[in-house]
Amino acid sequence: MKINANLIRVGNIIEHNGRQWAVLKTAIVQPGKGGAFITVEMRDIRTGTKTNERWRTADTVEKCNVEEKDCTFLFADGEALTFMDQENFEQFNLSTDILGEAAAFLQDGMQVAVDFIEGSPVSVSLPEKVTMTVVEADPVVKGQTASSSYKPAKLENGLKILVPPFIAEGEKIIVNTGDCTYVERAK
Repeated sequence: MKINANLIRVGNIIEHNGRQWAVLKTAIVQPGKGGAFITVEMRDIRTGTKTNERWRTADTVEKCNVEEKDCTFLFADGEALTFMDQENFEQFNLSTDILGEAAAFLQDGMQVAVDFIEGSPVSVSLPEKVTMTVVEADPVVKGQTASSSYKPAKLENGLKILVPPFIAEGEKIIVNTGDCTYVERAK
């Protein structure tokens, strides 16, 4: 199915130069002079090689037909991630390279969407937001304003993000998995 290049999203599987690619990052660039274009970082789903491609927003690309299945993340064993298909309860493994940085957000029992092409799993879509616990946070500096300043904090999965000054160690927060940013306190 042909789609405009400006409709490419992270997680899509596209066909380019006779190969199938998983989209890892996208950015639309609007230079001061000339037309807008989209830069796409993508990974070959068969070999794992990465490349960057650039298209004008009016160009079309071939989006692959994929079968999406609801799966449950079971556990991580080194570089292998084990998932279970919720329909037939079959288990399968994927490499952590498929998820990249987002693999840190996987939690035991998490519901995810896995895309399959010709029966082989090729990409995983995490929930948009996850709840994490802050394990390290710098103390509040007197005089900081809550509206404009952020401080570094370390999450239970080892990632470091910026949080507002009122977030303390041990608090649960909601984090956006797409760009690893603080959303709000967990209720």
